[in-house]
Amino acid sequence: MFTSVEHPQSNGQAEAANKVILQGLRKRLEEAKGRWAKELPQALWSYHTTPYSTTNETSFRLTFSTEAMILVEIGEPSPRNSLFEPSGNEEELRTNLDLLQEAREIAHVKEYAMKTRAERKYNRKVIPRNFKIGDLVLKRTTLSTDKNKLTPYWEGPFRVIEEVGQGAYRLESLKKKKLPRTWNAASLRIIIYSFHTSPITVGHKASPGVRLGKNKPDNGRP
Repeated sequence: MFTSVEHPQSNGQAEAANKVILQGLRKRLEEAKGRWAKELPQALWSYHTTPYSTTNETSFRLTFSTEAMILVEIGEPSPRNSLFEPSGNEEELRTNLDLLQEAREIAHVKEYAMKTRAERKYNRKVIPRNFKIGDLVLKRTTLSTDKNKLTPYWEGPFRVIEEVGQGAYRLESLKKKKLPRTWNAASLRIIIYSFHTSPITVGHKASPGVRLGKNKPDNGRP
């Protein structure tokens, strides 16, 4: 599965859900990793009956118009269980079904507001990093690379050949060999050559007409 960071065409929302489910499985399995298939239904049930922080609603209610009765409410006395009346249950379910669309719209508004606040907070801290076609860059070494304490963090140079969108780029080597996947701007550093032709990497591009290089000695001159 592609990651949404390096591959904008992937489904980031599905990956976020998978991450939460995997965390629930780890807490249940501990050392018995081979039992994950048996524990998966319980992890999914917990995920679908837990309110989302963005909407304050459970996916179960937004799907079936009513809250699920969890096992704790069945095993232990609870107001919902003790006050249950079969005669009025059908009418209450129909009422909940009529209000389902309104509940979904409210959840959508809450989710949009939460995403907007997160976007504003992120944009205040992030430094835009854009590259042009033909720029020479270094890319971060991949996890598959055998690493040790002396392994460099960056490798290259590579040339930018295409902007895919959402900060993702396609690269090729100086011998015109294309890299097999896209790379996010956060994993790239542009190369700027100094007057002494020694490459310098920076986090973002310098202003037009400005070249970065080593300071020359003034030889005592003012």
